[in-house]
Amino acid sequence: MAKKYTPTADDKRFMREAIKLASDSVVNGGGPFGAVIVKDGQIIAGASNSVTIDNDPTAHAEVNAIRKACKQLGTFNLDGCIIYTSCEPCPMCLGAIYWAGIDRIFYGNNRKDAADINFADDFIYEELDRDMENRTVPITPLLRDEALHSFRLWSEKEDKTEY
Repeated sequence: MAKKYTPTADDKRFMREAIKLASDSVVNGGGPFGAVIVKDGQIIAGASNSVTIDNDPTAHAEVNAIRKACKQLGTFNLDGCIIYTSCEPCPMCLGAIYWAGIDRIFYGNNRKDAADINFADDFIYEELDRDMENRTVPITPLLRDEALHSFRLWSEKEDKTEY
């Protein structure tokens, strides 16, 4: 369980940057979401939602910011970083934040606030709780024996970069 933390003046300043990115995004044709990633007290990346601008359903503010931060730092691991996002991360973004190794998440609006303006993620949380055979989108295993070949190659590879 995470320890209780009292946000600082800097935390509020960084969150206001994320909120500004969200508002600017709306004005410029994007979705109402913004995020900044901070390391050692400095913003290293900021981004907004560009799903409709880029025709990319994964172009959420958090994912866009993670991509920029990784490029900026030259790494896929963002440990030591904090993300400030204008809204509670959706399941995809939360997964990306965890995969990136970000240390802490601050968010502004919550899931209910997002649902109130027709950005509802609850259906994804519900899907994840269902057995595979009961999911809305059919999901079927196929050619596992053949697919295991790449896993065996990975297991045997001596010069791999673990992540």
